[in-house]
Amino acid sequence: MLCVLTSEFADIELAVDRRGNGDRLALRDLRSERVDYFDPLELEALVWAGRQLLIDQLGPSADRWREGG
Repeated sequence: MLCVLTSEFADIELAVDRRGNGDRLALRDLRSERVDYFDPLELEALVWAGRQLLIDQLGPSADRWREGG
């Protein structure tokens, strides 16, 4: 399964990776080619944490916008 989500701020590819001990979600930033994997427990934790957890990462001063961040 493959899905691409795009906006003026990000281009992300989502895929289910079944190569490990269990299924996990592979997220690839199409601009930087950076990839990370999330298992179901990590995804559930993100849901429970809510959006407030991500607000600092979305600001213009966050590491995401700095070179090498």
